[in-house]
Amino acid sequence: MRPAWWRDAALLPSAVAGVLLLVGYVFEWSGGELPALILLGLSLLAGASTFVPGAVRRLIRGRLGVGLLMTIAAVGAVALGHVGEAATLAFLFSLAEALEDRAMDRAKEGLRALLSLIPETVRISRLSADETIPASEVRALDVLVVGAGERVATDGVVVEGHSSLDTSAITGESIPVEVGPGMPVAAGSVNGSATLRIEATADGRDNSLTQIVALVEQAHARKGERARLADRIARPLVPTVLIAAALVALFGVVVGDPGTWIERALVVLVAASPCALAIAVPVTVISAIGSASKFGVVIKSGEAFEQLGTIRTVALDKTGTLTRNEPAVVDVRPAPGVTREDVVAWAAAVEGSSTHPLAAAITAAAPTAPRAVDVVEDAGHGITGIVDGRRVRVGNVRWLTPGDLSQAADDMAGQGMTVVVVEADGKIAGLIGVRDELRPESAETIRLLNAQGISTVMLTGDNARTAHALAHDAGITDVRAEQIPADKAAAITELVGSRPTAMVGDGINDAPALATATVGIAMGVKGSAAAIESADVAFTGHDLRLIPGALAHARRGRRIMTTNIGLALAIIVVLFPLALFGVLGLAGVVLVHEVAELVVIVNGIRAARRPAALRGLTPISTTPTTGAGLARV
Repeated sequence: MRPAWWRDAALLPSAVAGVLLLVGYVFEWSGGELPALILLGLSLLAGASTFVPGAVRRLIRGRLGVGLLMTIAAVGAVALGHVGEAATLAFLFSLAEALEDRAMDRAKEGLRALLSLIPETVRISRLSADETIPASEVRALDVLVVGAGERVATDGVVVEGHSSLDTSAITGESIPVEVGPGMPVAAGSVNGSATLRIEATADGRDNSLTQIVALVEQAHARKGERARLADRIARPLVPTVLIAAALVALFGVVVGDPGTWIERALVVLVAASPCALAIAVPVTVISAIGSASKFGVVIKSGEAFEQLGTIRTVALDKTGTLTRNEPAVVDVRPAPGVTREDVVAWAAAVEGSSTHPLAAAITAAAPTAPRAVDVVEDAGHGITGIVDGRRVRVGNVRWLTPGDLSQAADDMAGQGMTVVVVEADGKIAGLIGVRDELRPESAETIRLLNAQGISTVMLTGDNARTAHALAHDAGITDVRAEQIPADKAAAITELVGSRPTAMVGDGINDAPALATATVGIAMGVKGSAAAIESADVAFTGHDLRLIPGALAHARRGRRIMTTNIGLALAIIVVLFPLALFGVLGLAGVVLVHEVAELVVIVNGIRAARRPAALRGLTPISTTPTTGAGLARV
């Protein structure tokens, strides 16, 4: 944890230099020249100790930097007898450097805080008794015993108990998630009121939470376009400034006034140093990326962050991204004389032993239905069984003709549903419509993107009728259906050719498109490894409204970066002629320069603020359709 500023040892040399500088000037103004000289000299040493050794080491390795300019300026000022100005320069520069480091540490605190979500110890269920071990020693298949209010040490699956989990620190989702046997849980979640036994699916040192931290740390190793621009300006500027200062001094020798012009050369050296430019982008990027990780957006690099702020089109996969990837019963059309409850109950009774994905949706809609007997499954067609003495068949429209309900079947198919026909004793009893429903926030997300002037596209491998039906409900007009992975990548290539485009997906089939897009966004770090590896950004949760929030956050960060670069360059442009023609002396230039640097740092830290687009989010209910809700379908 970063200490309070008055207890921060890194600020001590600057504080000592500042106190000595102030006391030294007091003695100088009161006529005590010798004590003043000693105190100002000590102030100079205290301030210079923070940057001179590093500047010398870089110079030995053949690298020039802003610290070298400050070192030369300080030495030159002392040589000319301006010890006070040299001490002032050293104090202000050392203070600016210390505050910059403190700002960087503050920006990284959100990342370090993620690791604190993993408890230090965890209880493991053994054959003899529960045993407490360090969380780092947990291995896959260990059974964790997580009591009420305790944090989950690693990813796992509930094997015993029912409770609710607070995942807000991991996913940003404010509503606790109900969990029971067979349900996955993520590292760092806080258990509710009941004890859970969880079988670990990841080691304590390698789980979804540590992967998030690893992804964010990559941001500190790569720089974006604007950062490279700042470096391209700053790198040649240092030798250019040295040459300009040498020419100014040489001019003084030529005109016969070396003292005046050597002093001006030193002032020019300070005036044109790119201190603020060197930190204009890094402090902004690190602040913004660290902040984004707190609300569930993991940005892998500074480059990805900057590109995220340019996006004008968002392409979204359908299954598992716009939709829940959990087929559910959404419509029931009974035949005359049959209730919709009977249709669902008969189908659920027969489907109870089936492993087909649609069977799970139907049985979930009638969980209390009795099990059928003499069940026989006809692969690719349907299933047959005896329910309360009735011979019930459940299958697709190719196996069981809907008869008088054919028009209803067509209408349901046109709405993107998979139609299941239910037959009882040789007569059509009704139709059941199953569909992978849109996430509750999908339509709102598209509306928010459109409000930002961002167009949306649906890319899916599903059939055109289903894709268009769901796209209509979500508010998307541009639909590309029946796309294989290569088709998705080609579509993204086309879109990128006209506008910066983000691709949002979560499956292996999305990986080529994610890698091709200007920015690839993986939904949920628990998604496919191929998708996460190919993406530039990963969401720890599944709330799609993070997309417009993240884009707004990145655009704001880019604006702050642009402002910082412009301010840093403006300072150099304004101060250079003022220094060259003697309008400002060394003390004035140092003061203006370092104040500007502090302004740049403070402005960059503003990028850490939570974007307004995410502050007003209201919880979305994710309660699945149940049998009790069928009467309203």
